[in-house]
Amino acid sequence: MAEALRKSPEAHKYSHGHAMILSGPMGRSGAARLAARGALRIGAGLVTVAAPGSAMMECATQLTAIMLRKSDGAEGLAALLDDTRINAICLGPGIGVGERTQALVRAALGQGVSPSYPARSVVLDADALTSFENDPQTLFALLHARVVLTPHAGEFARLFPDIAAKTAAAPETGPGSSRDEACREAAARAGCVVLLKGADTVIAAPDGRCAVNSGTAPWLATAGSGDVLAGMICGLLARGFAPMEAAETGAWLHMRCASMFGPGLIAEDLPEMLPKVLRLLETGNLPQTG
Repeated sequence: MAEALRKSPEAHKYSHGHAMILSGPMGRSGAARLAARGALRIGAGLVTVAAPGSAMMECATQLTAIMLRKSDGAEGLAALLDDTRINAICLGPGIGVGERTQALVRAALGQGVSPSYPARSVVLDADALTSFENDPQTLFALLHARVVLTPHAGEFARLFPDIAAKTAAAPETGPGSSRDEACREAAARAGCVVLLKGADTVIAAPDGRCAVNSGTAPWLATAGSGDVLAGMICGLLARGFAPMEAAETGAWLHMRCASMFGPGLIAEDLPEMLPKVLRLLETGNLPQTG
């Protein structure tokens, strides 16, 4: 892992990708800013927050190293994506639920945009998932192999209600369906990597590969921690990590940051712990626990 996260001395910022995080409207931009900080700290060469006009001033007062661009609706996003150097997108945190978000997801996944646009890596989280709860098949038809879905248990049940019900049901005979089996089935149905958040975070790929991040970090039960994780995964995708590798690495580093910080953790602390964790990982001195 340390080797994959290392930066070459000959590289420049564009060598490590350009991640774009979509923001919600005024009063709801904090989640995107948390995700953007996670993407920048994990090593993406550039990070841009794409915000609607109502949130531009709110974001501008909070961002320095992270860039800011105006993006109103799907057409605005498609225009920003004319810059082919943007190679990873994260949307969902704080963005709102509804048809507007559905349109943004379609644009991010390449529907209705120029055929010459490269297929970007995309992290879909939170509201981007809930916006399709009444018609998840429409979302699944849009997804491709460079997408990572990052639902918590409630969002997972909205997209995969039958799988969630089977996992929750008491077994009549033999062992019941496990979270890893549920995640594998969901990834096969969606055709992309699925990261199911929880005390044991499960990551599965459509080909059946599965990993369980079982480290204990109860301090992650705080508002915004999932937004940081989505941003970290997006940053790793921007750097060229494969989706399964990005999800596994992001989840592990996210947990280690929380366990090293300990009690009193809030979401803003997670990106600021990354330099310490990465430095200890690089030197081989990262403790096994805490």
